[in-house]
Amino acid sequence: MALHLISGLGRRSISRLVDRFGRPERVFQATVNDLQHAAWLKKDVARRILAKTFLRDPEQELRRVERIGGRVITFHDAEFPRQLRQIPDPPLLLYARGRPFPADLNTVAMVGSRTPTPYGLKTARGIAADLCRNGVGVVSGMARGIDTAAHLGALDVEGYTVAVMGTGLDRIYPSANRALHERIAEQGTLLTEFALGTAPEGRNFPLRNRIISGLSLGVIVVEAAQKSGSLITASLALDQGREVFAVPGSVHSLRSVGCHFLLKHGAALADSARDVMDGLGLTSDHPAQCPTQTSVAASPDASMGEEEQGIYRMLGDDPVHVDDIVRASRIGVEKVLGLLTKMELTGLIEQLPGKLFVRA
Repeated sequence: MALHLISGLGRRSISRLVDRFGRPERVFQATVNDLQHAAWLKKDVARRILAKTFLRDPEQELRRVERIGGRVITFHDAEFPRQLRQIPDPPLLLYARGRPFPADLNTVAMVGSRTPTPYGLKTARGIAADLCRNGVGVVSGMARGIDTAAHLGALDVEGYTVAVMGTGLDRIYPSANRALHERIAEQGTLLTEFALGTAPEGRNFPLRNRIISGLSLGVIVVEAAQKSGSLITASLALDQGREVFAVPGSVHSLRSVGCHFLLKHGAALADSARDVMDGLGLTSDHPAQCPTQTSVAASPDASMGEEEQGIYRMLGDDPVHVDDIVRASRIGVEKVLGLLTKMELTGLIEQLPGKLFVRA
């Protein structure tokens, strides 16, 4: 932590110094010339190391981490995730809050669009839940959209999930995910390599993404545009020797262009947790809980009336506007609204903003 709090000393330079001198404390006992030659440092940076000119006092920083319920994990600690040790550029220091990272747990990452379709949200949440039911942890970045759906899917079934943050442990981003942040701290683990107080700057997120993929056996991409941070994560995963899976989407959706690009270039198709587990060679003690498809078109309930069944058949994963339902059903606006409300209350369908409806 002290080395991380030296201005101008980056993580790669720290790694070189620790490799050269064996232990972090020995770095502070070296000479200026030795420090410069070991990590190609500028003389003023080497002098700051020897003078212990820190951005903040390391002891006080550690106390601040502990006050918010966090802890510091170093590369040499037993809790440091084994998968993460294997990547070319692992962090030497992690700030964590929540459960200890289980040493023997297989984890899979899920990333995707921050502005997904209902289909993307439903698919991500379903696959994440099925993975957790079958003993696999889910890793994501706690961003809006697919990341949030992945974490929620894990939490739905009391599974284990890891949120890798692009900020300091004390900065919740996005702020709308405050409740999710606290749920993950209770049921899973929050991880970051950034010091307390670090703001959500754009340069942080590619660094964060290498940890998301590094923690995992494979990465699942659910809805990604042609130029997307999710594709960066997929590329990092390949560099790290991880498997990449892509969930297919509509050929008419710009949010599926990135996934289809990955599929054309060798990514494995995944429309279920079973596809992912088979692709990674993982077995399940509960095969019945790992369906071949995450979203099976349900038949109308026999208890529904004929008009309800007709409306239900019109709906699927793609949103349908109430006006289109009225025109197609030919049973009048008030009757349609009443039936939609009834089906929404019984959990058969969901209403989206703009008077749009999908199956639940």
